[in-house]
Amino acid sequence: MPDLSITIKCVPFYELSHDELYAMLALRQEVFIVEQNCPFLDADGKDQIALHLMIFDKDQQLVAYTRLFDKDVYYEGYTSIGRVVTSPKARGGGLGRVLMEKSIEKVLDLFGQAPIKIGAQKYLEKFYQSLGFQPTGNDYIEDGIPHTYMIYQPA
Repeated sequence: MPDLSITIKCVPFYELSHDELYAMLALRQEVFIVEQNCPFLDADGKDQIALHLMIFDKDQQLVAYTRLFDKDVYYEGYTSIGRVVTSPKARGGGLGRVLMEKSIEKVLDLFGQAPIKIGAQKYLEKFYQSLGFQPTGNDYIEDGIPHTYMIYQPA
C-alpha cells in the first residue's frame, strides 16, 4: 500500500513553478535517459500543450509524474497519457498504480469519456492491462526500446 501522505497536483505547463519544472525534468532524465540508458531528446515540444500530473511525497519531493493530453492532441481520435514515471526511490509500494489510476481519472474528468491511447513500454503491458488498457497488437521500437500501443475504453 502506498504512503497515504502524498500530494497530487495537476496543472498546465505555464502554471508549473520553476522548482516543479526542474523536478519534473530531473525525474524524467533520471529514469528515461540515465536508468534506461536511452539517450533521446526528452524536450519534444509537447510539454507546453500537456497537463502535468505530479505526485509529491510527505517531504514534497516529486516521486511520480505523467503528461495528460486532450483528444486529438497527441493521437488522432484519442486522449492520451504519457511520460509515465515513478522515482526509483518510491517504487515497490503501489505508487505506479496510484499514478495511473489518478491519471486516468483526471483525463476522463477533464477531457470527457473519450478512449485513452498510450504507447507503453512492452515489459509493462500486463501492468497496463490490469488497469483496463487493451493491447492493439501494434508493437514498435522507440529509442531502442520495445513498445506497444494500448487503448483504455471508458465504461
